[in-house]
Amino acid sequence: MSSVPPILLLNGPNLDMLGVRQPDVYGSDTLDDVVRLAERTAADAGFGLRAFQTNHEGEMIGAVHAARGEVSGIVINPGGWTHTSVALADALVIPEVPIVEVHVSNVHAREAFRHHSYISPIAAAVIAGCGIAGYEFAVRRLAALAG
Repeated sequence: MSSVPPILLLNGPNLDMLGVRQPDVYGSDTLDDVVRLAERTAADAGFGLRAFQTNHEGEMIGAVHAARGEVSGIVINPGGWTHTSVALADALVIPEVPIVEVHVSNVHAREAFRHHSYISPIAAAVIAGCGIAGYEFAVRRLAALAG
């Protein structure tokens, strides 16, 4: 096991329903598929991975707070909180590690309210519209930034 702190993978509301919710938009892969892909990718880069998903904003903020001093970086798909949560954006600066924002769908090709992100200004990179492969890209980018 590496002595390098792990990468934290965070998934927000409704992402536990990947593979069920709007497969025409989000595909048929599940959150378990996402976690397995991210774990393999992190391991290939010499990192462990911790994964957390919640539909409760306070729980997500608590997980971010707990990450301070414990992780090399954060890959986050904030789901709907992308467009609404100043509190989550404020929390994400607390761990003082690189952040990569990822979205399964191309949020910029969807409804206008999805075009704004409170997370993007603090993210080192933003990946959208690549399906779950976006998580692989995000972990690779974060590993390069944190390595």
